[in-house]
Amino acid sequence: MEMKYFSAILLILFASNLVLAQNEQASIVEKEIKYKDWTYKSVRTGEDQNLRDYIIGKKLVMVVYFAPWCHNWRHDAPILRKLYDKYQSDGLGIIAVGLYDPVEAMQANLDALNIAFPVVYESADRESRQTSLHYKYRRSTGDERKWGSPWYIFLTPAQLEKKGDTLTKKTFVINGEIIEAEGERFIRTRLGLPASEAKVGIKKNGELEVCDPDKPAAELIKP
Repeated sequence: MEMKYFSAILLILFASNLVLAQNEQASIVEKEIKYKDWTYKSVRTGEDQNLRDYIIGKKLVMVVYFAPWCHNWRHDAPILRKLYDKYQSDGLGIIAVGLYDPVEAMQANLDALNIAFPVVYESADRESRQTSLHYKYRRSTGDERKWGSPWYIFLTPAQLEKKGDTLTKKTFVINGEIIEAEGERFIRTRLGLPASEAKVGIKKNGELEVCDPDKPAAELIKP
């Protein structure tokens, strides 16, 4: 009896550690980062999309880098969709940068997740992981993850460099998944809205793990 009890405790502890190990939620932190303007192709239309052009008229722009096969991205996508719908009229812009998968896979992913905000792509193959600007940027801010999906950088248009390739040398990033309540508070503050109205409205879907395209999804619950 005691052996069965001991085994059950070990199983619970192992499961708890596994869940925690799969969690990639990270806080919003300010980092020094020399982030440059870019022009990428739209995933949906193939037309050029320039970042400086996109930020015109907005108070806050969230750039999120993602890989379509990433379970952590699939966790964050509904949160971003909700935030975009809720705060777009208040000056929030969200633009996603696809990576490490064919454009057709990105298109299918956006359709499946009902993403309405603009999406471009930097890379269409996994071999470019260590040569992408995404890799360079996130590593410069201390992100040690292998694939780094999703990864966020926040841009406040009023505080950006007015001319030149470099947009900013210091700003806020998320080296992992967004923490919804914290993210919404940050957005409301930057948009000049009362922080007290921020609410959590997305439930965890239980299909999350650290992103690795060579490993199957596990039925894990977020802490």
